[in-house]
Amino acid sequence: MGMENTAKEMSKGWPLRTICACILGAIFVAGLWPFNPHPSNMVSWITNRNGIRFGKRGILFSSGAFKMTTAARNAACSLEIWLQPSGDDAANTILTFFTPENPERFKLRQYLDNLLVQREVRDQWNRLRISEIEIEHVFRQKKQAFVTVTSGAQGTEIYTDGLLVAMSPHFGLSGQDFSGQLVLGASPVAYDTWSGQLRGLAVYNQELSATQVLRHYHTWTETGEVEIAEKEGIVAVYRFAEQAGRVIHNRVDSGPGLYIPEHFLILQKPFLEPPWKEFRLDRTYFKDLIINIAGFIPLGFFFCTYLSSTGHSNRPRLATIILGGTVSLTIEILQAYLPTRSSGMTDILTNTLGTGIGVFLFSLRPVQTLLAKTAIPIKQQDKTLGN
Repeated sequence: MGMENTAKEMSKGWPLRTICACILGAIFVAGLWPFNPHPSNMVSWITNRNGIRFGKRGILFSSGAFKMTTAARNAACSLEIWLQPSGDDAANTILTFFTPENPERFKLRQYLDNLLVQREVRDQWNRLRISEIEIEHVFRQKKQAFVTVTSGAQGTEIYTDGLLVAMSPHFGLSGQDFSGQLVLGASPVAYDTWSGQLRGLAVYNQELSATQVLRHYHTWTETGEVEIAEKEGIVAVYRFAEQAGRVIHNRVDSGPGLYIPEHFLILQKPFLEPPWKEFRLDRTYFKDLIINIAGFIPLGFFFCTYLSSTGHSNRPRLATIILGGTVSLTIEILQAYLPTRSSGMTDILTNTLGTGIGVFLFSLRPVQTLLAKTAIPIKQQDKTLGN
């Protein structure tokens, strides 16, 4: 008779076990998809003309670091880039100069059809601060754009297609901002990729005049070439004219070339990045918070219901919250080995909070009454968290 009762209880528990298993499986799939630690690098040559095409997931980087002399590190600097985006995604990293100590000291980003020129510096309390110049509608209708960033004693000027569009006396750049490893198409520290075409790139260790900027624009876009003159302090020129292979040559012998890896990777991916470093004051960040909280509410509700109805735990609510945190921690650790996912502690906190909300919903008296009507017996009450 006792065995028959046990069998009946087990048969009643099958729907809840199935639901819990499906929820757990869905969470792992959502957190770890596409389960590929070595995804292909979506970078290809443009057919019949100079240029590189970045797909949805692509990166290339310099084979070595840009090493400026002591004089050049404190001197003026300039950068020219000829590109065409393939979309108007929310925010994407186009170019970064990377060092392990300061991974994103200088970077160019696309935000919708705007261009962001950003510089990260440390304040007196050693905290990273971002200063930026935003130029609107640079990438309107996804057209080609020739962008020049040049900086000297009077500040920084930005040109698009040879015309001055922004200037700031407070946004000062130097050769030190253009030192380190050059990364194109993605962030060196996060899954933040840009898609589009890159047709040319040049780096200088001096300020360019308005006349030089306009002349270079016409030379680049009309002939596909750039003038190489020592008096203009040119450090690197990449024409992307190789048409094949994984190496992009620097036309200036003293500078490093570029390399296209076979697999997509992030150069310095954080492991369980702390919340204060992940925090961003933008819509995408808060949207992710809501999704991560909501995604674990079903886990909290159904696992707490299952543990309470089967008597497998004397503290089903506490056990469920610990389970939610453990599942989230496991996913974040595994995400550290997936280039397309981020490993951070903010998700652990929000996932655990979502689990707690699910447990709270289970504990509400109307929910308990409804569960009783569905013939789900609640055998155990959590002695730690109360009724």
